[in-house]
Amino acid sequence: MTTDREMPVAQVIDEMAAAARRAGLKMARSSASERTAALHAIADAIEDAADDIVSANAVDLENADLNGITGAMRNRLELDYPGVSKLAAAVREVADQPDPLGGLEDEVVRPNGLRVARMRIPLGVISMIYESRPNVTADAAALCLKAGNAVILRGGSEAIQTNRAIAEAVGVGLAASALPPEAVQLVPVTDREAVDVLLTKEDEIDLVIPRGGEGLIRAVTSKSRIPVLQHYKGVCHVYLDESAPLERASDIVHNAKVQRPGVCNAAETLLIHQGAIGLLPKIASRLVADDVEVRGCPRAVRALDEANVPVAPATEADWSEEYLDLILAVRVVDDLEQAIEHVASYGSGHTEAIVTDDPDAADEFVGAIQSSTVVVNASTRFADGGELGLGAEIGISTSKLHAYGPMGANELTTRKFVVLGEGQIRV
Repeated sequence: MTTDREMPVAQVIDEMAAAARRAGLKMARSSASERTAALHAIADAIEDAADDIVSANAVDLENADLNGITGAMRNRLELDYPGVSKLAAAVREVADQPDPLGGLEDEVVRPNGLRVARMRIPLGVISMIYESRPNVTADAAALCLKAGNAVILRGGSEAIQTNRAIAEAVGVGLAASALPPEAVQLVPVTDREAVDVLLTKEDEIDLVIPRGGEGLIRAVTSKSRIPVLQHYKGVCHVYLDESAPLERASDIVHNAKVQRPGVCNAAETLLIHQGAIGLLPKIASRLVADDVEVRGCPRAVRALDEANVPVAPATEADWSEEYLDLILAVRVVDDLEQAIEHVASYGSGHTEAIVTDDPDAADEFVGAIQSSTVVVNASTRFADGGELGLGAEIGISTSKLHAYGPMGANELTTRKFVVLGEGQIRV
């Protein structure tokens, strides 16, 4: 899984990429039962290594404090015993999902008698480049293996000890399985050169998935010779329609903003129909009581000033900001159409929610919004692979090729054509 060999970074990456390509070819021929058994072995190994993983995380957290890492990034770095249990449970959930590979789909018979079908196959070798979030080490390994891929993991320096401990446990599980041990490899060094070299390995690596801040993703995209799945940021909206009931609206907005503000599916902007503006003071008061800073458009400021609820004027920059903090931009809109236009202008293609008792408004919102996840009468926080039944997610794609939204094992595959004939020739 890891290595401390003293050799140039470029040589380390060269050898890892070559080993991953060889492992990927073996993975493509592995059976569903072999992959399932391997994932259960990995889950067991993660649980057995809980003490080592939590101890390693304590070192990373201590270093984070010394290096001034705070807020959302530090929150994502933390991994306690319940967190380790969740890692193992997520791996088991992926293991027990239906096998995504093989079988013939969408079969048709052509006029000449040819049977034309599609078969789902692995992508090959995937490279995950991620910041903080040590859970990605286990999640990405599980999802890539489930889909028959090999994976090279490159976590951030802030989580290096935790990532190594998790990767060692994954290696123990792989060693007890029929899968090649090189199917999951963790880059052992934190040098930025390792990422630069990885991004040149287009002959060995089929897809790069960066997961972290917008700066990381843009840097990877600009340097990579390999296709990149992008998720720049999550500017998520909650829209309160004219018919939105107060209690439901308040609960959804509060959960979407406050439950975990430092994640990409937290709400950053509240849009409210002018006919529902009477709901705003009570909703905003509840948010302010939990230390949320409200920034409003002129109509929102007037409504909240009259109710003596603290509010600051929003600027143009607020509408496209991913705060990842206890800050919420609020805009009063004339109608549903203006809400849809606002999302189209300022959204990031991540997740939008509508709160309404009007099924026609819900249908129009769902049809018009082009984001990767659209939610009706529930929190944006459900835009998550685990919550949507994927077991875990390797990331959330806000680029429409080749996947869109939370990505599970199925999104780490592609399809090939299978053509079955009985001697036909083309004339």
